[in-house]
Amino acid sequence: MIVVIDGPAGSGKSSTAKAVAANLQIQFLDSGALYRVATLLYLDVNKDLPQFFDTLRESEISFHFKNEKFHAYLNGRDVSDQIRSMEVSEHVSEVASNPDVRAHINDLMREVVKSDIYIADGRDLGTAVFPDAALKFFMVADLDTRAQRRYQEVKAQGKDVTLEEVKQNIAGRDEKDSNRDSDPLKKADDAILVDTSEMSFEEQVAFISEKIERLISTQKNN
Repeated sequence: MIVVIDGPAGSGKSSTAKAVAANLQIQFLDSGALYRVATLLYLDVNKDLPQFFDTLRESEISFHFKNEKFHAYLNGRDVSDQIRSMEVSEHVSEVASNPDVRAHINDLMREVVKSDIYIADGRDLGTAVFPDAALKFFMVADLDTRAQRRYQEVKAQGKDVTLEEVKQNIAGRDEKDSNRDSDPLKKADDAILVDTSEMSFEEQVAFISEKIERLISTQKNN
């Protein structure tokens, strides 16, 4: 079974999904992290996108979720910290907008979730990747709130960046993600809208956890 949370950058979907997964003891899939791994590879090999895709297909991207931390690997190397750099953030929308890259990552995710109950977060999971997901959420928050959240996250990693730089980066990603030709960011018609601008983190986790628990209980009873 797959539950998805879509939404723009900094809306809180990833941290919320991780906490829900830990709370309910289910698996967590960070789709954005997989695109960031692909972006890190793109920056490392310094090839144009058509040539880069051949390198991507020959590379191994893997992950695991343990102790509320999502670990991402590129060819067996843990790149969980590297993929959160500003350089990767500045290029991830470009790489993720490539149809071949998206198809490759989407196939990887679809194969993985066959084995267990997963909650995943991303941009287009409910519309393009898992249109038949058991439960869909679309998480939003105003730009200032999202920028402040991401700024605190980046600063905690020891990165030297200003709040304004983070805000501009998020605004730019909003524009690219919403207007790309391949699977743009948008709310699925059957997704539950969750505005986290005025919600505490605990409220976000409790709201989504309750919905999933109710669904699991209903399925067991049937």
